Amino acid sequence: MGKIIQYDHTFGNGRTATVSVDEDLKGTHREKCLCFRDCVHFKPGTPENCEIAQSNFELCVKYDTVQPVFECPKYSSNLVDIAPAIS
Repeated sequence: MGKIIQYDHTFGNGRTATVSVDEDLKGTHREKCLCFRDCVHFKPGTPENCEIAQSNFELCVKYDTVQPVFECPKYSSNLVDIAPAIS
């Protein structure tokens, strides 16, 4: 884990806020979030957007946070091979 730093983050809605982040994780949201990994349910900015992604986005907007989705019951992709569950 890196040290905690502060910087001015510009959110997708254009708002800017000074936020704290582990410097090793700064800027990795889209790389790590399942939504951005070709999830067929992820349709940001449309009424068809995944309700989990939309709720997460609204929470991020409300509190000026960035919250990537690491585990999701709805994730599905036509492009990514998904290994079977391990018991």
